[in-house]
Amino acid sequence: MNEQPSPQQVVQAQLDAYNARDIDALLASYAADASMYLYPATLVAQGHAAIRERMALRFAEPDLHAQLLQRVVLGNVVIDDEIVTRNLAEGRGTVAMTMIYRVQDGRIQDASTIMGETVLQARD
Repeated sequence: MNEQPSPQQVVQAQLDAYNARDIDALLASYAADASMYLYPATLVAQGHAAIRERMALRFAEPDLHAQLLQRVVLGNVVIDDEIVTRNLAEGRGTVAMTMIYRVQDGRIQDASTIMGETVLQARD
């Protein structure tokens, strides 16, 4: 019998794929009909095609990287506190983010993003 990965393992696989900019591995961690939200309830992508399109834009950023600061697991809900390095229109910077994932049947069913402060790095 094949045991499903834990919610924490699913979310870690998603984070590893994000940092590797591996869109196929990232999508493999999401349910086919998964939803992405800006907290609390603004739908920004639903289903693999929309998630692929959204993430392809992020993965084009040369400095993209999410640093996990803290993780809380409550049953099938995983909450990650992260600092994400981004290439923004205003320049390179970091964004504080809290990600809330709900995992069901070994896949992320929905993900909500709480955006924190953006800190731009000084230009040389």
